[in-house]
Amino acid sequence: MKQQEYIEVFGARVHNLKNIDVKIPREKLVVITGLSGSGKSSLAFDTIYAEGQRRYIETFSAYARQFLGGLERPDVDKIDGLSPVISIEQKTTNKSPRSTVGTITEIYDFLRLLYARAADAYSYNTDQKMVSYSDEQIKELILSEFQGKKIAVLAPLVKSRKGHYRELFEQTSKQGFVRVRINGEIKEIEKGMRLDRYKTHDIEVVIDRLLVDNSVEKRLEETIKTALYTGDNILMVIDLENNTPRYFSRDLMCPTSGIAYPNPEPNTFSFNSPKGACTNCNGLGITDEVNLKKIIPDASVSIKNGGIIPLGEQKNSWIFKQLELIAERHQFKLNEAIDKIPKEAM
Repeated sequence: MKQQEYIEVFGARVHNLKNIDVKIPREKLVVITGLSGSGKSSLAFDTIYAEGQRRYIETFSAYARQFLGGLERPDVDKIDGLSPVISIEQKTTNKSPRSTVGTITEIYDFLRLLYARAADAYSYNTDQKMVSYSDEQIKELILSEFQGKKIAVLAPLVKSRKGHYRELFEQTSKQGFVRVRINGEIKEIEKGMRLDRYKTHDIEVVIDRLLVDNSVEKRLEETIKTALYTGDNILMVIDLENNTPRYFSRDLMCPTSGIAYPNPEPNTFSFNSPKGACTNCNGLGITDEVNLKKIIPDASVSIKNGGIIPLGEQKNSWIFKQLELIAERHQFKLNEAIDKIPKEAM
């Protein structure tokens, strides 16, 4: 069936419309203009929108329709090529710059739910699909992938951060751990151990070292629990022969780089969330700045004679009393030209 190219209205007689026929092109931004009372709203809202909404509600079951009430058919002979419709009221009171068609119509709430529950997350570093595992799945993967190999199970503590980490090593030692992996090298924790505070470091604590076979299943279970608790839901397994790491996580995680995100919730996709928003414009894309040339167009005029345009000439008001106090503190007079006033006072 050929795609309908127009919404075609025949014989519209709602309110001020006098039996008009009109063709509106689809996939275009169409503006209806005219004098007040010429029937713009009658065509857009009371004819096209009303008929689109009526047809949509007719697709509901009789049970659902009884709660919605019947919608009257607008006074029109025929409308062809009509799609599902959305109407945003003309008199919207919401002045938020963050409002969009999506937020006003609440489609946005369903989109957030869709992204949180049905979408796949990908790592911004490697473009690989993020994965999350249960404790049981982690155990099964380790048993199958590292069967017969000597491995170390580690919990990441520090990822690419500067510092000497003396306190961290002391705390780790008190918890009963004896080895840490620093920048890819496993070392025993020593008393007073510290790193170069001006270099970035990766530090993981060694939870256990073992030879993987089916006899260590119980021990592996305990090791995984401890590692995930210590590493904040992330653990790392290293094949001791070739020193290659593999990451596992209860949260969404990149299997190669180990970057982890918390599992997405609908509010993760909220445009009102400050997370990730530009700190300058708060995510709006525009910033408001004072245009000094409009406030003080002529710096050779004094404040007293109206050099500051929004304030006008000097009068007996609170703001001019404040200006007099500033003038007194910075030792200038309000009848001096603005360009003579000290920079700090300005």
